[in-house]
Amino acid sequence: MNKTGWAKAFFLLGGMAATALIPVFAQAETIEIGIGTQNTTTNTVTGGIVIKELKLLEKHLPRTGKYQGVEYKIDWQNFTSGPPVTNGMMANRIQIGMMGDYPLMVNGSTGQETKNETQLIAVIAYNAFGSGNGMVVHKDSPYYALEDLKGKNVSVPFGSAAHGMLLNAMKTRGWPENYWNLANQSPEVGTTNLQEKRLDGHADFVPFADLLPYRGFARKIFDGAETKIATFHGVVVRKDFAEKYPEIAVAYIKALMEANDWFRKNPKQAAEKIEEWTKIEKEVVYIFLGPGGIHTLDPTIKPKWLETIAIGAGVLRGLGRLKEFNIPAWVNDKYVRQAFKERGLDYERQLASLSNYEVTGKDPVCNAAITKPRDGGEIWIEGGDIVPFSSQGCTLLGVRKFTGEGKKLRAVYLYDRGLGIKLLADKAYYSFSDKAGKSAEAIPFLLKKDAQAQATKSGGSVLTYAEVLGSSNTTAGR
Repeated sequence: MNKTGWAKAFFLLGGMAATALIPVFAQAETIEIGIGTQNTTTNTVTGGIVIKELKLLEKHLPRTGKYQGVEYKIDWQNFTSGPPVTNGMMANRIQIGMMGDYPLMVNGSTGQETKNETQLIAVIAYNAFGSGNGMVVHKDSPYYALEDLKGKNVSVPFGSAAHGMLLNAMKTRGWPENYWNLANQSPEVGTTNLQEKRLDGHADFVPFADLLPYRGFARKIFDGAETKIATFHGVVVRKDFAEKYPEIAVAYIKALMEANDWFRKNPKQAAEKIEEWTKIEKEVVYIFLGPGGIHTLDPTIKPKWLETIAIGAGVLRGLGRLKEFNIPAWVNDKYVRQAFKERGLDYERQLASLSNYEVTGKDPVCNAAITKPRDGGEIWIEGGDIVPFSSQGCTLLGVRKFTGEGKKLRAVYLYDRGLGIKLLADKAYYSFSDKAGKSAEAIPFLLKKDAQAQATKSGGSVLTYAEVLGSSNTTAGR
């Protein structure tokens, strides 16, 4: 070998030796987490947009043990309803999703059928009697009940919780599928068509059946609470993902629980931030998730919710819309139980509770403590606080007082006497009875038919909000 050859060999061997001395590090694992949210569905905000904006998932994701050095890539994907979330989960583009009860059934059944199994691992928010879904008509409509819409043009987002509400209402009444001309329309399309009077009725899920009346062009004629069947939004995860990364499933639920705590700590501020993030008016966000709101934030998977799933699955199967569905195999509460354990909380105690947090404080008009919050009300003052009241009558006195002082009111909240749900006072109907010239009692109801039934019973009449405020001797009943 000549000198040049020896030199090349020397440098080659030297280079190999030097390379051998350089430590070889394994490339850090990247875990992709696709999360399907519904930002404009108020029931799901603490499971989606709040966690995202406050970076709560990043706070709770595991960083030790097998997760040492892991890089997380979180992909937030927003949709307006549940079915597209299910499509993403079946394609493994989404690992964690959230949706209402009827879409959840389809999600679980589809996963079992296609071998892309999902599992229900937590609940976000619920109403134990079905309120949240509802049917609205245009404010100028002559229709006041579902029965009035026979043969009319009605729409609903197919596959949604509101669709499930309608199917159940039809079944219990013995109505055929062609009772009305039912079209599949998203919240956005249904809203536009209703506003332009191209529809006789539009059924929708949270918050639209209350949002559209708040915006001034719609009126609710049916509330899901009339079904007496619980409704909820829950969290599903791909089974293979959760089994591979159980600590991530637990971390997500811990983030959800912290988001719930964040809302309850300062509901007015939380509602304002959610309006900023989602463009859903804060006054409507508050009616759902504020104290004594229509929905309760609670991640536990209660037996009552499984009854809801079983009832809904039966309805869907009877209509040929759902195949066999193994509910016990789909529900998995071990992750939420572990989240409670890691946070030092009693899962069994919360599992047994249906309590919501309630309005507290002191009534500044009647100078009384709030001892029975659902007998009272609240007034949201423009640029000011949300003021609590000890009774519905005192709430109306507060309205007169504040408006007399020139203050603008964002919203006034009372409770429906029959359904027990929080409502916007200016959208309510009042059963009015004047007994022997004494101070009259005006009892608030969401639905005109309920106010009329009470008025008939008491020998009274039905008043609007403006008429109640205009009457000098009228108070709202406790």
